[in-house]
Amino acid sequence: MTKNPLLTESTLPFHLPDFAAIRPEHYLPALEIGLTEARSTYTEIAELTEEPTFDNVVALLERPSATLERTVKVFYNLVSADGTPELLALEATSTEKLTQLENDLYLNPAIFSRLDAVYRGRHEARLTYEQIRLTEKLHQRFTLAGAALNDSDRETLASLNLAIAQAQTAYSQQVTRDLNAAAVLITDEAELAGMPASNKDAARAAARAAGHEDGWLLTFELYTQQPALAYLSDRAVRQRIYTASVERGSGTWSKAAEIAALRAQKAALLGFDSFAALAVADRTAGTPEAVEKLFAQTIGPAMRNADREAHAIAALAAEDGIDTLEPWDMTYYSEKVKARKYAVDLEALQPYFELNRVLENGVFYAAHRVYGLSFEERTDLAGYHEQVRVWEVFDADGSPLGLFLGDFFTRDTKRGGAWMNTFVDQSRAEGTRPVVVNNLNIPAPAEGQPAFVTFDEVKTLFHEFGHALHGLLSDTEFRSLSGTNVERDIVEYPSQVNEMWMLHPEILPHYAVHYQTGEPVPAHLIEAVLAAETWGQGQATVEYLRAAALDWAWHKLPAQRDATPVEDPRAFERQALTELGLWHELVESRYRTSYLNHTFSGGYAAGYYSYLWAEVFDADTVAWYEANGGLTRENGDAFRHHILAIGGTRPIPESFKAMTGRTADTAPLLKRRGLI
Repeated sequence: MTKNPLLTESTLPFHLPDFAAIRPEHYLPALEIGLTEARSTYTEIAELTEEPTFDNVVALLERPSATLERTVKVFYNLVSADGTPELLALEATSTEKLTQLENDLYLNPAIFSRLDAVYRGRHEARLTYEQIRLTEKLHQRFTLAGAALNDSDRETLASLNLAIAQAQTAYSQQVTRDLNAAAVLITDEAELAGMPASNKDAARAAARAAGHEDGWLLTFELYTQQPALAYLSDRAVRQRIYTASVERGSGTWSKAAEIAALRAQKAALLGFDSFAALAVADRTAGTPEAVEKLFAQTIGPAMRNADREAHAIAALAAEDGIDTLEPWDMTYYSEKVKARKYAVDLEALQPYFELNRVLENGVFYAAHRVYGLSFEERTDLAGYHEQVRVWEVFDADGSPLGLFLGDFFTRDTKRGGAWMNTFVDQSRAEGTRPVVVNNLNIPAPAEGQPAFVTFDEVKTLFHEFGHALHGLLSDTEFRSLSGTNVERDIVEYPSQVNEMWMLHPEILPHYAVHYQTGEPVPAHLIEAVLAAETWGQGQATVEYLRAAALDWAWHKLPAQRDATPVEDPRAFERQALTELGLWHELVESRYRTSYLNHTFSGGYAAGYYSYLWAEVFDADTVAWYEANGGLTRENGDAFRHHILAIGGTRPIPESFKAMTGRTADTAPLLKRRGLI
């Protein structure tokens, strides 16, 4: 195994994994060695005869095996971004082994007793602030994981954890298969009326890549409202696409119910009324009541807005002879209302949104203006796929910060959606600088053609790079407190703030130019977009709230040790939305139960509310920027110092107050979404 590149630290810049040398057969042996190293560390702590201290307990728990960390980061990044059959075959086994390791750690009373001793004496031990914070977070993690349970309950919980992990893997892999299978093949070009030429070329290329000699393959995004619904004028084709999207779910309905029941059993073992109560215990919300209060503030106004929008949409659709509006008409006619009322023409905008220019002259340029960063593409460094690009990131003083990898195009081996991950975390103690990656699912262009992004995809680029900045600008002692290692319900805050630069008058002209003529995007097109900002927010907010409410409802099921899966998940979905006042005949959830990956496999269990929770801080931060001079390095440096650099070393609500002088107010959020 001396030739296994996962067993030693990479010698490439910033310890970028040597993807060219890593093979599928390397993962399992490296994982086994890492597991053995970690268990050896745990044994060392459990058998400790000296006085427990930060150095001989907490510091070891922070990184029990460098081999394991390195292997896990590479493997799970690739399973999501380039999940070949070989990797997918390893996923279930790897997840089971890691779950068993977590059980060995969190359910070991000897280890917990040593940690508890350090925790109780943390203030007398002259620890640094970060050492105290790390000790407290680890102690809380152990407690919520069942460390204080009796022997019998620990054994039961270990079995439950394994069953949950297995079910989550099965759900996630099936969602990806369902997503690929849902793609719609069009063989009559006339049915593509209204589709921009660049999208049509991409659909033709997708069809050929999938083995179809003729036709156009409309590949799907993970969410319900597929982009094609906004511009295809053929109503029957829209219905076909919409139906294929919302009816996804080959076995995932029952698997979601199974996962929810297992989590309810886990919550009961740990003494909580529901899994939702367990989930928020270590988040900034703190209690289910706080989450439900936010729902209560937004559901009613959002539904009223959605109804007003539906009325206007129906009136316009009636001009085309449509007497009864259907869900597959909503996005199409919503765009037409926007075009008529506000003169918004998204198709006319697209030639001004060429991917490379948006990225380098928009996303990167905004980071340069706000934080002083600069970027240099490293064509000498290879990513894990030929489509991945690598940039070195430099601070304002020219010093290196880390690496940014961009993986922007959809493919069959990539899971739907958009996300940020790290290959290497920042740590002053270990002398490491971050290596981060952004994944999107933009349709790849036809060979030799430029790649274009939609208006929404431009927003996604800025959003995901906000996560990347959270990782790149981290400045903490310990890797497990760095970057995005914050409370789950606040992790979206910095990324949502970064969206504010997308249409900023000093950023937009720098990237939004015609890909052929170089002419800047016409002012009237952007003015129309700005004027229409609140149009469609009713529908968008209801779509989001329905998904968040579904997540919440599944995890508010009563905690019972003998909880069984809901017999009819579809009926449960409808009942939950109806009881919360979110049932709408024309507006579907952003994600339904059968493809709600965030909840049932993606780490957001009882946490999809987080986007709205974080937006409270985001909207108020935008208001703070605007009140203090807008786009200035002084403001950027303040946001960097108080929010981006601190990782999980300090609760972000406290840092928000230190930066702004006040607690976060919901009014800017409600105003942004047109709810007041």
